[in-house]
Order: sequence, then C-alpha cells, then structure tokens
Amino acid sequence: MAGLKELKTRISSVKSTQKITSAMKMVAASRLRRAQGAAEAARPYADRMQRMIASILAGTGVGEGAPALLAGSGAEDTHLLVPVTSDRGLCGGFNASIIRETRRRIERLEDEGKTVKLLSVGRKARDILRRDHGDKIIETFTGIGRSVVQLEEAQTVAARVRAFLDEGEFDVCTVIFNRFVSAMTQVVTPQQVIPVAIADTPEGGEDASQGAGGGAPEASYEYEPSQTDILDSLLPANLDTQIFRALLESSASEHGARMTAMDNATRNAGEMIDNLTMTFNRTRQAQITSELIEIISGAEALK
Repeated sequence: MAGLKELKTRISSVKSTQKITSAMKMVAASRLRRAQGAAEAARPYADRMQRMIASILAGTGVGEGAPALLAGSGAEDTHLLVPVTSDRGLCGGFNASIIRETRRRIERLEDEGKTVKLLSVGRKARDILRRDHGDKIIETFTGIGRSVVQLEEAQTVAARVRAFLDEGEFDVCTVIFNRFVSAMTQVVTPQQVIPVAIADTPEGGEDASQGAGGGAPEASYEYEPSQTDILDSLLPANLDTQIFRALLESSASEHGARMTAMDNATRNAGEMIDNLTMTFNRTRQAQITSELIEIISGAEALK
C-alpha cells in the first residue's frame, strides 16, 4: 500500500490535471459556439452550389470536352484522399475516426487495383498515416484554423488540388471529414469533389435532382452567358466552397469533441481525487491506530 506522502503527492498531481482539463473544456466551449455558427451558416450555400451545378447539367449533360473539375480525367485509376484532422490531440475519437475511415478506403481501393495518394490536412493525419502509408502522402497542410477557419485557407488547399489535377496526379478526389451534429456527435463524411458527384444528396439538403419545390417538375432555364462559361467560373468556386465547408465542419467537430473529452476527463479526475482522498484518510487512520496501540502496549509493559 502506498504511503501517506505518495498519496498526498498523487492527489496534488490529479488536482493540477483537473484544473488543466477544466480550463481546456472552457476554452473549447467558447470556440465551439463560433465554429458551430460558421459551419451551420456555410451549409445552405454549399448545398445550393451543388444544386445549381446539377441544374445546369440537367440541360447539358456531361459530354466530351467537359471541364476536368466536373468530369475528372475520364478514368478512375488514381484516387486522391484528403483526410481532414486536427493539429492537436486531446479531442477524444475525433482524429481516430477519420484515420480509420481513410485506412478502410485505402485498403478497399487497393484491393480493386487502384492507386491511392494522400493530401493530409492536419498534423495528426500526417503523423499517424505516414507510419503505414508514408509513401502515399504527397503534401500536408498544417496550422489551418488556429483561431478560426478562413476562406483563404480553403482556397489554398483547393488550389493545390487543382494543380495536382492539371498535372495528372489523380483521377478522383474525395475529402474525408467529420460533419458536426452536436458536441457529442460527429459523423465521418466522405465527399467526392472531383469529379462532381451530382447524384449525392448533401446531408440536410435537398435532392440535387429536384428543384426547390421538392417533387415539382423542373423548370426550363435559359442561361446567359452559356452554360459552359458559367461552369468555367462556377466549378472552381464550388471546389473552394466544398473544401471550406469541410474545414468548417471539421473545426466545429474538433472543438465539440475536445469539450466533451475534457469534460469527461475533469469528471474522472474528480472521482479519482475522491477515491485517493478516502484511501489517504483510511491509511492515516490505520497509521494513527497502529501508533496508539504501540504506545499503549509500551505503557503496559512498563507497569
């Protein structure tokens, strides 16, 4: 059994840890409110952007000569995965869920004979995935959203993805991120951004094949300038928007996961302090009792 000094030192150490976790919980809760608001505000715009592209394609289709951002390279041999994680830990299973989904997709694609490349966003994705898939990582972005996610940061990532596409580095690009639901719930969401997956219905949005009226017949539109000119400017903006949305959702999910994890850690530290304090008191009582018995026994021996 540990002595009184060891127990007292351990209680003091756990109390210090509890103060740290409590402070981290408060900071995460403060940042979560702003990040959640930004993520929820970006959803309608990103969904509408997808539906606008779907509306244009409904009249034109994807034919020969379609932009690479829309149709890709025409092949599906090389896949670029973009896992979005955090730069720091202490956020529960936030990073582990993204890494697990990324590894599962790598395994499935390689079983199908595909080539996989990784563009990691966040230090955790780079540090963990390079143990088994270091040869697949072609670039890493860190330091994104240290205070709040900026559109310029998403545009930087999107510009690099477009550059890789122009260089023929991949055929299909999928972003893997945590979609924010609540502080306790984040859903791993893979979203194909190149070629544009029009058939996918955005979470919480409307079916891209329907108009604003749900099941109402689609209206016929005439575009000025031409649909091709619109797509040339709309597709790069759509890539920026979808990556920006993924970064915002990931940021809100990270703060929510960290707040929950630190709250659990603070509660566990409190329970540990109570248990250690009880053990300390029992040990001290046993020691006092033992000393009293020794004193009484010595007094009796002197009689």
